[in-house]
Amino acid sequence: MLSPFVTFNREEWSRLRAATPLTLTQQDLDELRGYNEEISLKEVEEIYLPLSRLINLYVTKSQDLFRITDTFLEKPDKKVPFVIGIAGSVAVGKSTTARILQALLSRWPHHPNVALVTTDGFLYPNKILEERNLMLRKGFPESYDQKKVLNFLAAIKSGEEEVVAPTYSHLRYDIVPGEEIIVKHPDILIFEGLNVLQRGDDASRVFVSDFFDFSIYVDADVRQLQAWFISRFLKLKDTAFQNPESYFHNFSKLTTEEAKKFGREVWRDINLVNLKQNIRPTMDRAQLILHKGKDHAVKNVRLRKL
Repeated sequence: MLSPFVTFNREEWSRLRAATPLTLTQQDLDELRGYNEEISLKEVEEIYLPLSRLINLYVTKSQDLFRITDTFLEKPDKKVPFVIGIAGSVAVGKSTTARILQALLSRWPHHPNVALVTTDGFLYPNKILEERNLMLRKGFPESYDQKKVLNFLAAIKSGEEEVVAPTYSHLRYDIVPGEEIIVKHPDILIFEGLNVLQRGDDASRVFVSDFFDFSIYVDADVRQLQAWFISRFLKLKDTAFQNPESYFHNFSKLTTEEAKKFGREVWRDINLVNLKQNIRPTMDRAQLILHKGKDHAVKNVRLRKL
């Protein structure tokens, strides 16, 4: 069957690392990985180093194009940040992927300033979600302030010196009023979220993915995703949810079996619905797909043909 992608197994992909040095230590990795992810330095070497090398080549060529254009126009202009979009399901580990890439890419000599922003900050505040009866649709496309997202990315791509993004608290499960993330003209911006590759039916509209220079989808089998989600929920029940200030503090009182039952219901009624309706259909729009197997280890990599 014809495909727009070239597929690599782990061994084939890892060889594309070439001589790229490993610049992360085990301590670095321990600080970067998320809840319930046992990612190893071997995974970084075999999967993420080749990926950082590929993106570095893209960024270098993009910077060359800016210089060529400036020469042609005889008018030096500000360098525009290279924007990477990362999408994928809840619990697939896309946030860890984003943090590892940020750490690796910031160690390349020509683009040390790598910013990371997630779409969580662009969710509507809980008050608005409650007014619109969308609290159980949090993470679905309609729960985000799309205008604010587009304005943020447009400002980044316009080369503005400072662009602000809202701050989201996972402890409070809400936007933090008065707090902002300031992004100061990065060389690279990594923009990570569930639905960043989604497009609608209106061909005249501008979409989030229109601002991406490179895009990644992190994938895994649905049964594996469910297992990871429930395992993460159990771990949060015994850690972050223990904090009395946590929005989910009441869940810390559940028994293990009660927590498993609740996690399965949340997965089935909310996350799986969002995955099937909005997230998974965007996978083939990515330029690169990381497909994970057990223990969050990437089994194969699919790269879109140029």
